[in-house]
Amino acid sequence: MKSRTQDGFDYDPAVAIEQLSLKDPLLARLIEHTGAFDLELRRLQNPFEALARNIIYQQLHGNAAAAIHARVLALSGKKRLRPEDILAASEESLRGAGLSGAKLLALKDLAAKTLDGTVPTLARLRRMGDEEIIEHLTRVRGIGRWTVEMLLIFRLGRPDVLPVGDLAVRKGFALLHGLDEMPKPKELLQYGERWRPYRSVASWYLWRASELPAETFKEIHRRGAEKSQRIRRERA
Repeated sequence: MKSRTQDGFDYDPAVAIEQLSLKDPLLARLIEHTGAFDLELRRLQNPFEALARNIIYQQLHGNAAAAIHARVLALSGKKRLRPEDILAASEESLRGAGLSGAKLLALKDLAAKTLDGTVPTLARLRRMGDEEIIEHLTRVRGIGRWTVEMLLIFRLGRPDVLPVGDLAVRKGFALLHGLDEMPKPKELLQYGERWRPYRSVASWYLWRASELPAETFKEIHRRGAEKSQRIRRERA
């Protein structure tokens, strides 16, 4: 198992930024404009609780999802959500807490697969590779690849995850490269090979790019053109 940094990452963000900047000059200009990499890990304590929360929060605004999560937790009378309590709860009570039929079935499946070992313990997750984790967790109803990728980046601090299906990542890439259309997932995956082994950090900067106004990229591209001209003059 890899050693972890003080902040909980499986990598040194400063080294990642240095390597990405050397490999991709355009991304380097985005990094320079955006500033420090300030992703704060929400430390994973319990895979079941984290995945249950993800299921409940899917396609809902934060306040509404939080209220449903609180009502589901209240059904057990415990401080933490446990798989045993979800399996023991009736469908009627879970629907009464605000869960849709699809989410109810997903939570029940998650609880069952946690107890039978399909969902790994935290200690086991720490020892597993990214694709192995994705393969295991996507066996759970309602858990897709994107959900697990977010877990890998934001809860486990894994360095080399590129969520090519994420619309914001694709939008950020299109803005940075001045494209009229977002890249297809396969195109982004191919381009992102140059970012290995720090694709998680590149993804974080593309998320930030998706939030910037279009005028920002005109300035980034202008500075890049000026730098290229300066280099050519120095070499002449």
